Amino acid sequence: MAAGLERAGVRLLGTSVDAIDTAEDRGRFGELLARLGYQAPPYATANTVEEALAAGAEVGFPLLVRPSYVLGGRAMEIVYSLEDLAGYLERSEPRAQGRAIFLDHFLENAIEVDVDALCDGREVTIGGIMQHVEEAGIHSGDSACVLPPHSLGEDMLERIREQTRGIALELGVVGLLNVQFAVVSAGARPGAELYVIEANPRASRTVPFVSKAVGVPLAKLACRLMLGESLASLGLPRDLMRGGYVAVKEAVLPFNRFFGADSLLGPEMRSTGEVMGIATDFPTAFAKAEAAAGSALPDSGTVFITVTDSDKPAGAGIAAQLHDLGFRIVATSGTAQAIERMGIPVTTLRKVAEGSPHVVDAISGGEVDLVINTPTGSGARSDGWEIRRAAVARGIPCITTLSGGQAAARAIRAARAGEPAVTSLQEWHKR
Repeated sequence: MAAGLERAGVRLLGTSVDAIDTAEDRGRFGELLARLGYQAPPYATANTVEEALAAGAEVGFPLLVRPSYVLGGRAMEIVYSLEDLAGYLERSEPRAQGRAIFLDHFLENAIEVDVDALCDGREVTIGGIMQHVEEAGIHSGDSACVLPPHSLGEDMLERIREQTRGIALELGVVGLLNVQFAVVSAGARPGAELYVIEANPRASRTVPFVSKAVGVPLAKLACRLMLGESLASLGLPRDLMRGGYVAVKEAVLPFNRFFGADSLLGPEMRSTGEVMGIATDFPTAFAKAEAAAGSALPDSGTVFITVTDSDKPAGAGIAAQLHDLGFRIVATSGTAQAIERMGIPVTTLRKVAEGSPHVVDAISGGEVDLVINTPTGSGARSDGWEIRRAAVARGIPCITTLSGGQAAARAIRAARAGEPAVTSLQEWHKR
């Protein structure tokens, strides 16, 4: 739209068309990051099916694949093999519309971070740094996120601030900018790697949340910058986040409106709204946000856990936390064995293929109060569809990531301390 208006002779305020194209064009943006010395996941751009298949093998699986110039993660998928990639290309829109196809190496088990910033072309103000509760790979519009980040150290946060400023100034942004990062654990090595996933020189869907959380109207200030004012004249500090409280944004998901819908989240956005919880600590704020989103966490009862093999140690840890809170634990056989090895009492439920009575019967019959189901890896993202469908139909909270399960356990523990106080936004910001 911006390019068409510019060609028609319309004067555009704010960030230039060239900067918008630089951020969206994978090649140009990669060159920009290289000039700045910032890391990006391996990537490639293809214009034909043959190019995409060749590039996919070179970039390395798993891959995050999408058409160019899309919003909301439209037509975006994670693929784990050449066969998966070929299937995506066969049914996807970009071929029919002649658009380029972007292939990015998908960073599994990474922490995703969103940053909203203001820039006047000379200086940058960080509006807010948000840490996603779910791992990278869940669309930012569907992920719960925390402001300020609850598990990143100050050194990493400063690197994120520096790289956001570098990108904003190199692009020549005038107005709002959103940058998405991935923080990847270095394993046995000290430190962690920071990757730039993408930059969007525009307002993002997180701007209303950040504005409420920090008490500053970012969109209004961005408009003033686009009209020629400077950050210095607005008197804004380099970072707008204040201490003393934690804000959690949670997505409102529509699955209970559609019979048979699968509640598994992925790179294509599915949420239809957002809510926000504020408290002095992350677990309480998260519990508030879950309740506001219509997925209030139980304070007692039975938890069903089934996780993929790589998640079993952490899944057993969540089971231990919930058992200590008085919950009864039930699981399918493989997960149950991992939980038993931790010395935690667990009841084994049959899988659907093993015949009734099975796990779906238990969920449908109201015998389960919380479901934790984490599919991942090749072919497994479709596993557990009947379990998740049954949970949605019954109105039972269904968590599909380990990090979400850990946050839920902490939130339930926090809720045991008593009903949280209700405090207005004005009171939080006055403090």
